[in-house]
Amino acid sequence: MRTEHRYELIVYWSDEDNAFISIVPELPGCAADGATYTEAVANVEVVIDEWISTARELGRAIPKPRGRLLFA
Repeated sequence: MRTEHRYELIVYWSDEDNAFISIVPELPGCAADGATYTEAVANVEVVIDEWISTARELGRAIPKPRGRLLFA
C-alpha cells in the first residue's frame, strides 16, 4: 500500500525534455517526469517513497511537509 505524502509538488512542461516535470522542493533532488501531467505526478510519488527510504537507510533527517511554500 502506497503512503500518502503531503509534500508540495511543482509540475511544469519542459520543451527541452518534451515531458512534464514534477519536483518536490522540500526533498532536494527529488523529481520525476512523465508524458502527461498525471504520469509525472504518479512517477514522483514513487520517487518520494524511494527518497525517504534512502534517507532512512543513510540515517538522514526526513523533512516534515511544510505545506504550501511561498515563492517571491
